[in-house]
Amino acid sequence: MNTTTPAVSPKQKAPVKKTASPQQMPSSSKKLLRKVEPYIWISPSIILMAIFIVTPIVKVFQLSMSKVTRAGKLKGFNNFENFTNVLKSPAFSLVLKNTLVWTIAVVIISTVLGFVLALILNNQFRGRKVARAIVVFPWATTLVIQASVWNFIINKDYGTLNTLLMKIGLISAPVNWTPTPGAYFAWEIACGIFVTIPFVCFCVLSGLQSIDSSYYEAATVDGAGYFQKLFSITLPLVKSSLTVSTVLNIIYVFNSFPIIWTMTKGDPANRTDTLVTYLYKLAFYNGKQGEASAVSVIGFIILLMCASIYMIYTLRKGDDDL
Repeated sequence: MNTTTPAVSPKQKAPVKKTASPQQMPSSSKKLLRKVEPYIWISPSIILMAIFIVTPIVKVFQLSMSKVTRAGKLKGFNNFENFTNVLKSPAFSLVLKNTLVWTIAVVIISTVLGFVLALILNNQFRGRKVARAIVVFPWATTLVIQASVWNFIINKDYGTLNTLLMKIGLISAPVNWTPTPGAYFAWEIACGIFVTIPFVCFCVLSGLQSIDSSYYEAATVDGAGYFQKLFSITLPLVKSSLTVSTVLNIIYVFNSFPIIWTMTKGDPANRTDTLVTYLYKLAFYNGKQGEASAVSVIGFIILLMCASIYMIYTLRKGDDDL
């Protein structure tokens, strides 16, 4: 009996095993790529931060615990001797007090005035765009120029403030607006407030413009007044913007150098110095780079503690409100 294999017709094809598309079943390499891809995108930023932020911080901590010559050469570790010398210095307590007064006064007053100005600029009125552009000018101008202008304004001999007041008849003779170091320091604080207000204003203004008008319409229907809307709607909804502006202001103002250095250079006898100008003098005038690094570390720790406490308190309070 002959058995023959049946012929396969051309139309009949062998069954083909279906394979899943890459979208349906990604391979292990594609899974790994998806996990690594975000880190690839942010790696340039991480590298730049490591080079220009982390490395200098580590170097400053190293210098603060090392014996450094005037030429900047390390002579080995000396534990906390630099910190001890700084804390024993009679000028340090004065400088630290000046720094706290400078930071607290500028941040608080500029935040209040910037918030009020943002409320005004948030309203509809003719020339609002021009007013907003004018508010930006003090912020856009460099601090050295701002401080130089303020020095020119308050100068006794040729200052514009005395000239203006004499022309309108409020004073008959030039007035010395900086008779004491404390008075000069007050003018520096005024200059710091003036250049900081625009930053706070536009941070708050961005938060105000994100508030839905329906909240105010509903509050008006319920009979709420202006201040009830302000404290019940506006302030809670712009709290995040105020938090960001306040934390950044604390950092910027605490580390501000150009205003004080341009107006007084911290003189006389460190009466108008802050930590930043004081450590600059230690490093480049007195050749004490180790002690200057110690002052820098102390300022870094104070700034980190203040910003962290404020952030934790604000965020925790926001969670409790929710």
